[in-house]
Amino acid sequence: MNILIVGAGGREHALAWKCKSSPKVTSLHVTPGNGGIEDLAECWYLTDFDAIVSKAQEKRIDLVIVGQEDYLVGGLKEQLEKVGIKVFGPSQKAAMLEGSKAFSKSFMEQKGIPTASYQTFSETQSAKTFLKTLSAPYVIKADGLAAGKGAIICDSLAGAENTIDAMMIEKQFGKAGDRIVIEEFLQGEEASFFVITDGENYILLPSLQDHKRQEELDSGPNTGGMGCYAPAPIVTSKVKERVIKEIVEPTLQGMKDDGNPYTGVLYIGLMINDETPRVIEYNIRFGDPECQPLMMMLKSDFIDIAEATVQKKIDQISVEWYDGAAATIVLASGGYPGDYKKGKTIQGLEEVESSDTSMIFHAGTKKNGNRYLTNGGRVLGVTARSSDLQSALRLGYQQVEKITWPGMQYRRDIGIKGIKRIHKMKNKGVKVGILMGSASDAPIAKEVTTLLSNFEIGHEVIVSSAHRTPERTRNFIKDVSEKGAEVIIAIAGMAAHLPGVVASETTLPVIGIPVGGASLAGQDALYSIVQMPPGIPVATVGLNGGKNAALLAVQILSIKYVELKALLQEYRLSMEKKVIESDQAWEV
Repeated sequence: MNILIVGAGGREHALAWKCKSSPKVTSLHVTPGNGGIEDLAECWYLTDFDAIVSKAQEKRIDLVIVGQEDYLVGGLKEQLEKVGIKVFGPSQKAAMLEGSKAFSKSFMEQKGIPTASYQTFSETQSAKTFLKTLSAPYVIKADGLAAGKGAIICDSLAGAENTIDAMMIEKQFGKAGDRIVIEEFLQGEEASFFVITDGENYILLPSLQDHKRQEELDSGPNTGGMGCYAPAPIVTSKVKERVIKEIVEPTLQGMKDDGNPYTGVLYIGLMINDETPRVIEYNIRFGDPECQPLMMMLKSDFIDIAEATVQKKIDQISVEWYDGAAATIVLASGGYPGDYKKGKTIQGLEEVESSDTSMIFHAGTKKNGNRYLTNGGRVLGVTARSSDLQSALRLGYQQVEKITWPGMQYRRDIGIKGIKRIHKMKNKGVKVGILMGSASDAPIAKEVTTLLSNFEIGHEVIVSSAHRTPERTRNFIKDVSEKGAEVIIAIAGMAAHLPGVVASETTLPVIGIPVGGASLAGQDALYSIVQMPPGIPVATVGLNGGKNAALLAVQILSIKYVELKALLQEYRLSMEKKVIESDQAWEV
């Protein structure tokens, strides 16, 4: 078969990569294509519909897979089908599910599909008046296609009013912003849900979680997606069942009832809160970057799936997926999603090994001889598959470290939410035992317990003297050990014998916190703890260092508990963010 893929991003590179492996493919073509896709297929670099149809006839294309939404909304499928070329993708009328936010919201309202409440506006004043009936944050969406950037979340009324002006008056998104939708802000966690359907039957794809915001810890402006992973643990079996019953089937039946049966891939953007899913948006194609992990996890031949879809035989095929997980980390140009410069030389690609478990998918690149240059906002999608999510992310970030160009940006927290959900501590009991030499040490103990509580780590605290109540100390160590404690923290001043006594009674790691006091201002306690006799090791921190002792305990526990590694990474990123914010607020 002669195959044509339509689109220019990482999604199309992933589709081309997967289709290339099919024994059914005789020749592979992509338009417009990009620099990376040139290594797999013949890129036409055509965007005009008539030119694409003519070239498709010339090349005797058997099947067209449309990856990019604007071609479907514009009616390319109908033009190709007029000349007898089969197309994987929805009709122009069905494509309105993504082509118009106002259409999709009205459709969901009519069909009883759970989504946010909304109103549609064609002029600014009524939109701003409506804003004043709401409370922050405000969600404002351009009605038409805006390359994944047309949904803006504003934290203030002034910002929301400025966004309305930018869309409707300044034409930030062109004609897409002639009409806008203002909707209720939904609380919860996002996920991406995909089905492929022939209009009657459908197959389910693995769920994913995209990272829309530009900056780490889900801050900054919305983008087309800075990375994603599959499967998404937020989509539990209960959530999946509800999505099928309350969203997927009513959507497909509703489109059919309205005379616009949906065929192709349907992307459903979800907001999930307490296992209750609601629709944020529909997309009429594979997401980008969601397509990249999906293609890497797909064991079956994608051409078989596409053929069965256009032939309305999807119920006659079975689809296999690899076990484990896959993730994509997007490398973007500096300044994205705002203004950015093109033409930067990408270095390090030759050091990255390509395989069926590790690929660099090109999104915005241009080939210049043997070099690749940046040619877009999102430039590369580093994608890896492994036995579990943390392994896939580790492999992906190892590849990221090999690649660079001036201004390159990426998020370091892709997949953290998933890891935290997958690896919940099975035993939520006591993990840290804490001893104070006297009640006066309570403020330091409070620092320790507060931070441990933030990490949801169980703990117990006791006041017990090394000299006055040795049996009480010994019993506490035994008791918390039996309850599952894996680290013990001992807080002591002056001669600071308590940490050493504790260490002599247990094989668990012991952290000593020296307390500043008496005539030597804590130096005696610090020296005492660091000079334990051989065979009685005690780790220590600075004077009165409750927070650092707690963090050291978390790091020790994170060796065993994967979710604590994710929490620690979030904590470090939040500290970094505070420093940057304080620097930006500094006035000389």
